[in-house]
Amino acid sequence: MMQIDEKVFKAVRAPARPAPVVEPPRLEMRVDGLTLRYGDKAAVRDVSLGFPRHRVTALMGPSGCGKSTLLRCLNRMNDLVDGVRITGKVRHGEMDLYAPGVDVTALRKRVGMVFQKSNPFPKTIYENVAFGPRLLGVRKRATLDELVESSLRSAALWEEVRARLHDNALRLSGGQQQRLCIARALAVEPDVLLMDEPCSALDPVATAKIEELVFALEDRYTIVIVTHNIQQAARVSDFAAFMLHGELVEVGPTRDVFTTPKDPRTEAFISGRFG
Repeated sequence: MMQIDEKVFKAVRAPARPAPVVEPPRLEMRVDGLTLRYGDKAAVRDVSLGFPRHRVTALMGPSGCGKSTLLRCLNRMNDLVDGVRITGKVRHGEMDLYAPGVDVTALRKRVGMVFQKSNPFPKTIYENVAFGPRLLGVRKRATLDELVESSLRSAALWEEVRARLHDNALRLSGGQQQRLCIARALAVEPDVLLMDEPCSALDPVATAKIEELVFALEDRYTIVIVTHNIQQAARVSDFAAFMLHGELVEVGPTRDVFTTPKDPRTEAFISGRFG
């Protein structure tokens, strides 16, 4: 099996990334034997995978491979789809996400989501970020002001919008809207941030800003990002998982997956022979 040259990996890897971790940190979330079916069709097949704490894990693969479906299992977004059946376990710490009686609203506070297309509410920038805290019972204006500012700073957006907090969020550029959605997710102080192809609709400049933001956030959050862009997976992630036809083909430290893939299907994908 042909190996991916180390120089190829370095060519797409952001130079500022730290060296890969030798001993993986403890797991924030874990999927064990997860299968998801739409009727008789299995979109995810018997997947077992861990997500290390305060690291970035990239789920990559061609369109339709099940990576976004798997991502949505991590905060039960698939509950909203008719006809879905899920077996297996998804754990956040000691909590089984699919156990009876789990508070899904509380779960989604701990496991936030940023979607492929930015979806700001048709409200002011301030109210977009304050929405989650208000929903969770925060009423004091000073506390909301602090949360809005800190969340916008964490999303690298504060300096661009600090004088426009009461403007409609829909007036922001596409890249700014996506960072606003990230700020909105961070405002409820999650443990995990799920990102479903967050750069697919953005230009290269806005994409670079989102990727820089991912680097800045991973010290505080566990991040799982879905991408079909193998160069982006190489740039932003510490660990990479390759999926095909709903199955997990290979997972490991990103450098290992890209330079010495164990499965010929992984090598074919990252070499651009399909996908």
